Amino acid sequence: MSRIGKNPVNIKDITFTQNGQTLKVKGKLGELEMTVHPNIAVEVDGEEVLVKRENDQKENRALHGLTRALIQNMVIGVTEGFGKTLDIVGVGYKAELRESNLFLNIGYSHPIYFMPPKEITLEVPTPTQIKISGIDKELVGQVAAKIRSFRKPEPYKGKGIKYSNEVIVKKAGKTAK
Repeated sequence: MSRIGKNPVNIKDITFTQNGQTLKVKGKLGELEMTVHPNIAVEVDGEEVLVKRENDQKENRALHGLTRALIQNMVIGVTEGFGKTLDIVGVGYKAELRESNLFLNIGYSHPIYFMPPKEITLEVPTPTQIKISGIDKELVGQVAAKIRSFRKPEPYKGKGIKYSNEVIVKKAGKTAK
């Protein structure tokens, strides 16, 4: 039995709707929808959701824990939300929010404009920090990875865009003789 899949998901203070294999979770921050694989059964038991599988085939065992984790992420997303913070390191590198679009000066000959999806909220508390928030964990991670890909941190000086909790291991440069 899957260690993650057998744990129930607490759905207190949210609206959980199941229509066949489609699940809808609605909370104070918004609404998310997901379609469950046909080999996985989702049962509502009071204020808990239980995820069960048909048999012990390898694919079903993998889907069991995955489905439970995705449902848990949906519940957390509509109640608390998700967020990531990016730091910009480098002389002259800065970010700016114009309307809802992100404007980046990160060492290229041209500025970079980034238009986030409508479900994502961007904040720039300081010119060297970007906060990304939303209710969909996967989408928040994708947007953060996309912004980071504009200028990944380089290993010699550590310049670039990095996650706030990321540690850049610096390499030694050339030694003069």
